[in-house]
Amino acid sequence: MSSDLRRKQAMADDYKKWSELPYAGEQKPPRNPEEPYAGSWPDYYLRNQPPGRFTTLNGRPIRLDIQHPSSIDWDKELKKVKRAKKHLTRKQATIAEYWGTGVASKQWTPIIDKLIDTYGVTAPRAARILAATSAGMNDAFTTAWYLKYRWNVARPNQLDHELETLLCTPRHPTYPSGHATISGANAEILSYFFPAEKERLVELAKECADSRLYAGVHFPVDNEEGLRLGKQIGSIVVSELWKEENSRGQSIDVPYRENRHAKLTPPPYKQVIDYKFDSTCNSSTENPFSHQHATQPKPKLFF
Repeated sequence: MSSDLRRKQAMADDYKKWSELPYAGEQKPPRNPEEPYAGSWPDYYLRNQPPGRFTTLNGRPIRLDIQHPSSIDWDKELKKVKRAKKHLTRKQATIAEYWGTGVASKQWTPIIDKLIDTYGVTAPRAARILAATSAGMNDAFTTAWYLKYRWNVARPNQLDHELETLLCTPRHPTYPSGHATISGANAEILSYFFPAEKERLVELAKECADSRLYAGVHFPVDNEEGLRLGKQIGSIVVSELWKEENSRGQSIDVPYRENRHAKLTPPPYKQVIDYKFDSTCNSSTENPFSHQHATQPKPKLFF
């Protein structure tokens, strides 16, 4: 390898690594990575074979719509995280706790069900909508996880060991945000089936992404780039769906264009399916709106 190439590679990786730094409140780098091989799992609407070579189902190369972490000023991003923490409102804390409870698909499932109910979707079409959205979430997660562990970018509380986050910091690299990526994909796919609800779906996707900044567990760019990547993956899913026909050569999908103004949650910021999650958290956390920090439940985060 030439010296120029080695120098370029070193510059490309000139940022702090998730696997090398402890979280705030901990003594050693994380040794329990969450699903480090999920990026190699099978996809439904795209291909990642060999690893890093993304293509459509028919083999057309895909250039992922996301910045390389070497082009990002992570110190500047950290300042934004600390500023958001300093000016955190009670409403933002509520938003963070709502979207940060359980796995990232938890809050989207009731949204899909409400759309199906509101628009009187038939049973076969409901199953198709659920299957397409779930497959899209799978592809969004596997792509995000591939990039997370390939790039290995440190979390905010690894760059500042005094940073106390609102919620527990997940045990995997920060970039891109999994919540943001699947939300961008979901908004795109569901807007294909329910175009009249697109504005509200995009709004929910952005709120979910922003919630990760409010929680202190992600940089703003994790969320912004995650949304963009998710939107791209969602559009790839849609490009396959609209080509599919029934036995009479008719398009299977007939989008619901009449706006029935589905009452999509949140608000209220109450889990549709409540569950008491494990509140164990090793990294430093603080809820500024609780008077009993020691006993404050901390929703366990996965993504």
